[in-house]
Amino acid sequence: MSIPTSTDVLIVGGGPAGALLGCLLARRGIEVLVVEKQQHLDRDFRGETLAAPSVVTLRKLGFGPALEQHGYLETRAVTMRMEGRQVLHVDYGRFGLDVLPIDIPQPALIGIFNEQSAGLPGYTYASGTGFTGLIEEDGVVRGAVLKRKDGERVTVRARLVVGADGRFSRVRKAAGITARITPMERDFLSFKLPRPAGWGNNAELVVEQGKHLVVLPTFPDFLRIGHNLPKRGLGELRKEGFDAFRAGIAAIDPRLEPLLTEHLRSWDDTGFLEIFTAEVDDWARDGLILIGDASHTCTPILGQGVNLAIQDTVCLAPVIARSLARGGAGSALPAAEFAEFVATRRKHKARVTRFQRLQEAALAMHTPLQTLLRRARFRTLDHLPLKYVVFGKVINAPHPVDAADLRTAGQESQAPLAA
Repeated sequence: MSIPTSTDVLIVGGGPAGALLGCLLARRGIEVLVVEKQQHLDRDFRGETLAAPSVVTLRKLGFGPALEQHGYLETRAVTMRMEGRQVLHVDYGRFGLDVLPIDIPQPALIGIFNEQSAGLPGYTYASGTGFTGLIEEDGVVRGAVLKRKDGERVTVRARLVVGADGRFSRVRKAAGITARITPMERDFLSFKLPRPAGWGNNAELVVEQGKHLVVLPTFPDFLRIGHNLPKRGLGELRKEGFDAFRAGIAAIDPRLEPLLTEHLRSWDDTGFLEIFTAEVDDWARDGLILIGDASHTCTPILGQGVNLAIQDTVCLAPVIARSLARGGAGSALPAAEFAEFVATRRKHKARVTRFQRLQEAALAMHTPLQTLLRRARFRTLDHLPLKYVVFGKVINAPHPVDAADLRTAGQESQAPLAA
């Protein structure tokens, strides 16, 4: 596929944020180019849980039939056990949304967005295409230089470049935007196991002193397990041997022992994730905006990364559309156009990050007195209606869908569904 040398909006990164933004803009008749460095989507992702408001939003935007056709797993509750005792249970049905969070593979979700974008006038998707640098004139971003998988370099001029290329964003770096990286005390090792019949659909946090597991039922029939380890502790863990690692997991949650013995065979069955948060003072420059993890990396706690990205996208699409309509032909969009968007999204992301840091600090406690007090605090919270207020503010932030996106959703929802 040929890449256009000019477009209204160039989106670097074809993950959930980039793919959805490309679709929403193309539905509005805006010329958009989405570039993704990976040739295929058949790779493993960690963030696959969509919060209930994200599900509501995607249905409003016309993606409901495709979600139903593919299938997904509803998550009914989140439960926390500490030192063998249940201390917290949050029923997602109590939030009054008439929708539950769902688990759907991220490649399938991205594929749904791409399927409904394909064929729209002015829309181009280029896989196997990497970002190499920005085009700047008098301090204004005017486009980017791209590199195809065959080595061909393509210069694309755009009125707006969107950096949706994740936690290690190359667009952010090229723009001279510095992220303040705050490492968490621990990192994460994850793996998948077959989900036994009758396991249930609750997300679980299993804590044993300073160690914990996140156990997530995953579509169609897996458990995704996340295990914390000390910062820069992967090398020491591997020195102790794989059998010792499996034994340590089973000690935290004995239910998993037979599954571990049969299905987790080597380190190749695991994936490592460095845990940190990233804060960016300037999300925008003239001609450029950052979204998703590129502008606000968060931790895996409560799986908020993909949901924050979707929130960014549905809030940003109408801002871009209005700004393009106001500006002259070929003019770059000024950073000031995004000030309200950035302020609103930064406020919500800050709330999520504060909650995640509090949770991480609590989970890192390991002395007998600390664990006793931690267990007592969570059991007290479990008996208070306040827990639904606290969790609701973090995981159930509403998505203000623009009227124009609702109208175009009605037009596009009959597009071919993703398989």
